[in-house]
Amino acid sequence: MTATVQRQPGEVLWEPSPERVQQSELARYMRWLSAERGLDFADYRALWTWSVERLEDFWASAWDFFDVKASAPYETVLRERRMPGADWFPGAELNYAEHALRYATSARPAIVFVSEGLAPVEVSWEELRRQVGSLTARLRDLGVGRGDRVVGYLPNIPQAVVAFLACASVGAIWSSCSPDFGTRSVVDRFAQLDPVVLIAADGYRFNGKEHERAEVVKELQRSLPTVRHTLWVSHLRPEQGPPEGIPAARFDNLVAGNDAPQFDPVPFSAPLWVLYSSGTTGIPKGIVHSHGGTLLEQMKSHALGQDVKASTRFFWYTSTSWTMWNIVVSSLLLGSTITLYDGSPMYPDAGGLWRLAEQCKLDVVGVSAAYILGSQKAGLQPGKEYDLSQVSIVGSTGSPLPASGFRWVYEAVKDDVWLISGSGGTDVATGFVGGCALAPVRAGEIQGPLLGVKAEAWNADGQHVIDEVGELVVTEPMPSMPLYFWNDTDGSRYHDAYFAMFPGVWRHGDWMIEHSWGTVMISGRSDSTLNRMGVRMGSAEIYEAVEGLPQIREALVIGAELPDGGYAMPLYVVLEDGVVLDDELKKTIADAIRSHASPRHVPDDIVAAPAVPHTLTGKKLEVPIKRILLGTPVEDAVNLGAVDSPDVVQWFASRPLVRD
Repeated sequence: MTATVQRQPGEVLWEPSPERVQQSELARYMRWLSAERGLDFADYRALWTWSVERLEDFWASAWDFFDVKASAPYETVLRERRMPGADWFPGAELNYAEHALRYATSARPAIVFVSEGLAPVEVSWEELRRQVGSLTARLRDLGVGRGDRVVGYLPNIPQAVVAFLACASVGAIWSSCSPDFGTRSVVDRFAQLDPVVLIAADGYRFNGKEHERAEVVKELQRSLPTVRHTLWVSHLRPEQGPPEGIPAARFDNLVAGNDAPQFDPVPFSAPLWVLYSSGTTGIPKGIVHSHGGTLLEQMKSHALGQDVKASTRFFWYTSTSWTMWNIVVSSLLLGSTITLYDGSPMYPDAGGLWRLAEQCKLDVVGVSAAYILGSQKAGLQPGKEYDLSQVSIVGSTGSPLPASGFRWVYEAVKDDVWLISGSGGTDVATGFVGGCALAPVRAGEIQGPLLGVKAEAWNADGQHVIDEVGELVVTEPMPSMPLYFWNDTDGSRYHDAYFAMFPGVWRHGDWMIEHSWGTVMISGRSDSTLNRMGVRMGSAEIYEAVEGLPQIREALVIGAELPDGGYAMPLYVVLEDGVVLDDELKKTIADAIRSHASPRHVPDDIVAAPAVPHTLTGKKLEVPIKRILLGTPVEDAVNLGAVDSPDVVQWFASRPLVRD
């Protein structure tokens, strides 16, 4: 069973002014629909309903509104509403990179780049076009063409953007990993693709240190036998080429020409890039996205979900291994200026990203929920400490942001800012639920489902539920759903990942609550369900209660069905320096959970842990740790090369709930 959520609408923390509403891209789109399609909607909910019920009409309108350029027209919007296997815009031929470079202007830069500890560097649109054109020509000279795979072992630097756009220009397939990944994790991803070109950097900067990666690049060359050419990016040492023992061409030399960009038209469904699942429980799945689906979805989500315009300076903290990098780069599709940062968000102190916002005059500051909560816990007052006058949007993703985090943003960052909390996934390279420029922001609540996304909460019987915790499902196809998984020849892995529970309906693996007043909440991963006394719960409310305590740095809760029919729900807490987990603190934790969530949420045991292990993109390892605690050998439960703290995983393995 699931629990009916007995709560009132969250406190309204912010409402857009009439002027801001009228100037939003969402309002402009609604005026366009009225003028061009004769469609008028009373409010966002009515518009959203139309967008999912008249799915083909909505996406056709997005195509026209964003002026998508195709060298061959589409025959129909969608052949058949089915999942998996939806065939979008058959017949159309276009190129993602052409759209990403079509708004080149001298009025503002294309990229602002900051490497940790160094001053910002601007890359003009003209320079970006020139470098992409030059590298595109050199890739063609190397024989790289449609369907070939090009991989980048690169930090979040302008060269990564140039490489991706050049790759897309020739119709090749791009994939990237951040150089903080170790050799095994990179090989697990890249070797699946049989890449022909490797583009690799000499290292990266993080937390005040320079990390050399030449030895890893050597190992990648040995481990990727299909690579015919390596391009060396001198990031840490711009004056130096590839070291001895690494046969490679200098990237700088290859982008030094004056070739105009030439774009190869490809079918709408041609592969654009391969992203990866976390890989924590085996070889990461290669998730393949299309040129057209990505193009259309990203223009829609940026403009209509986040109000990104050509004048916007857009930033989201990410690495090249996380789908947020692809989303950042995609804001070029609207002509906006993207900001790239190679470094730690906590350097030189906890205010690192707020300082970056001042330094780069950012309009959109996208961070993780963990960074917001960390700033709150550190006692920061960014609005007083930095000039954030240009910031109009703060974005939060990666995990649920509790109400306390919402309130802190409005109290400590800026009282007139649009806080966009959203949730989506690498699987679709976008969001399911997120922002609405017409609606207020309520504490702890996501504003609603995004246009064209029929996201609903379903119970175990496949019934749509309101004000109850349910599975987040998507009941109509989206253009950016994966084409397929790499090397999944019969489609079985793809089917099992999303469609096994509810045939023909995408089940994402998150718990979601749809409130009767229109907002939604994400309450954790459904595959790490807590099931106390027959009531299913997400972990988010427990984390909000516990991690809000000043004594607690982070927490991990596990719910496990035991072989004897019992149920164990331990809570592991990482203590702040100097704090001892005594009976008094345990009572404080239990009382906080009881009052914030419910008595059912109070754990069976509270244990001090050295740390909480995460994936390399920062998600807690709830499911692998649950399996380990139930006796699954570490090597069968988790790929240690895909986690940030293998030693902590071993710590959990030494304390199983079930013993032989």
